Amino acid sequence: MSENKKDKQFFTVGSVFFLLIVIPLSLMAFLIANGMFKLGVTVKERAVNVLDEKSQEEIKIRAINTAEEIANFLNERKRDVLTATILPANDSAYKQFLKENTKTIWTKDKDRIQQVAAPLYKEMALLDKNGKEIIKITEGQTVGSDKLLNAANPANTKFREDYFARTKSLNKGDVYVSPVTGFYVSKPEFEKGARFSGIIRFATPVFAKEGFAGIITLALDYRHLAKFTNHVIPTRSEQVFRSDASTGNYAYIVDNRGFVIVHPNDFHIVGLRKDGSLVEPITEKNQAGLLQKGEEVLNFKLMGFADPNLPAIANDAASGKAGTKTYKFGDHTIFVAYAPIKFTAASYPQPAGFGWVGMGLDVEKYNETAIKAAKNIDKEAKAWTATIIFILIASMIILFLIMWLLVRGINRSIQAEIPEGSQEPLSYDDEDDEDDK
Repeated sequence: MSENKKDKQFFTVGSVFFLLIVIPLSLMAFLIANGMFKLGVTVKERAVNVLDEKSQEEIKIRAINTAEEIANFLNERKRDVLTATILPANDSAYKQFLKENTKTIWTKDKDRIQQVAAPLYKEMALLDKNGKEIIKITEGQTVGSDKLLNAANPANTKFREDYFARTKSLNKGDVYVSPVTGFYVSKPEFEKGARFSGIIRFATPVFAKEGFAGIITLALDYRHLAKFTNHVIPTRSEQVFRSDASTGNYAYIVDNRGFVIVHPNDFHIVGLRKDGSLVEPITEKNQAGLLQKGEEVLNFKLMGFADPNLPAIANDAASGKAGTKTYKFGDHTIFVAYAPIKFTAASYPQPAGFGWVGMGLDVEKYNETAIKAAKNIDKEAKAWTATIIFILIASMIILFLIMWLLVRGINRSIQAEIPEGSQEPLSYDDEDDEDDK
């Protein structure tokens, strides 16, 4: 076989191999590499685009749902105190009532985190028409008659409360609900491990044939309110044992007065001094002195000096509206979604009701985290793309080598099967000579 034909045959078989195997494989590898790169770019863009409209709306919806859960919870407690008015007036009936009313809370024992059932109420009491306690159960135990007090005088109560006078004036079926009440925890105390512990008191009048006969009170354990936000991270669906304010990604509760009543940093929660007076909240005039002492009670209605949007949020929520705003707090830009807690009582009239839920996000910190994640995604995408390109080049080299070996083998096989001389051109000279004869 001539060299010309051998080369042509080699080229033809190689072309067929190239068209059927090499090109499709190369195209597939290219599409995979391109897809990996585009996926990396898309995920990166989504990671960096932190607070688009969809993200803001999702956090707002979560705030609304949490506020509704709290309102339903408080309404159940209001029904509990009304139910208590028809119970037999004795300590065994009251103890059984308290025993039956429990809900789970999160606790931490050393390194073990678990949910346990805990009584809803720290205290239950029946008072006569003069404010004298008749029956009182505290922490599941009956208080002895020698320790019963007269709550008509607020100075006799643990937190200097005036709940008797406020409840005495109510109509049948009305309920007085106190603010969150407890002793203040300062920043130094908090850093040493102290945590805010308080109550919300529910009280309703009791009537007999002759008229007003006294009141019944239930003191809700504050932990059952705090759990609605303390375990929440606004940008994550799963709950945690306790959110960390330093991340800038947490939820909190503000009452109808503007005071923070649930917060990861307990030193921001309004509380009482031992004499029963409120620790004053931070204002423009007193902030330097209070910060130095570690007393950092926050009241949104008084924080216009930090950012005008802070009192605007409180006023908006007090009017019964949910929404989103961005404000400055120190050197941080905070996005917040807020929703009113639509629970009303004699002491929590409409439209402000109980207060509102806030779900905040430190934009700079969250962006920093997102950008870091985006860089990792970009790095991974580039690594995968480089790997695929390397595999593609290696595959091409191997395929070309295989192609060369196969074509060479095919070419030799064809040569072996063709008889020698069969490729020579036919001669017609002999036939012409015979015709001439």
